[in-house]
Amino acid sequence: MNERLKSLRLKQKMNQSEFGSRIGLTTSAISDIERGKVKTITEGNIKLICREFNINEEWLRTGRGEMEKDLSIEEETYGRFGKIMEVGSPIKKNMATMLLKIVETLPDEQWESIYEEFKACIDRVERVEKESED
Repeated sequence: MNERLKSLRLKQKMNQSEFGSRIGLTTSAISDIERGKVKTITEGNIKLICREFNINEEWLRTGRGEMEKDLSIEEETYGRFGKIMEVGSPIKKNMATMLLKIVETLPDEQWESIYEEFKACIDRVERVEKESED
């Protein structure tokens, strides 16, 4: 499990301190786990790691299956908004709040044109990202 925990941390692009703070463990505890100095991780920590990072529990425990668990659209959306509200800049937090207010209050029949505008924005962002990779 120690190697899988380390690969998860590296995939998240976090140092041991950042990773540990997300799951309530110290840097030295993460280091000990990754080096195999600690043979077992508590059930609570396993559950927290899986929930916090959307990790397949079987993969974390045994290495079988995929690292990430499949999320429903609701779980994925909840996670994205939660992450913005937790670590996002003030402008991102304000935008997320405003978007949710719009979604909550705007009548369904007005969503078609707004949906098309958002979709066009996402397409532009994806194009720019692809161009910057090339």
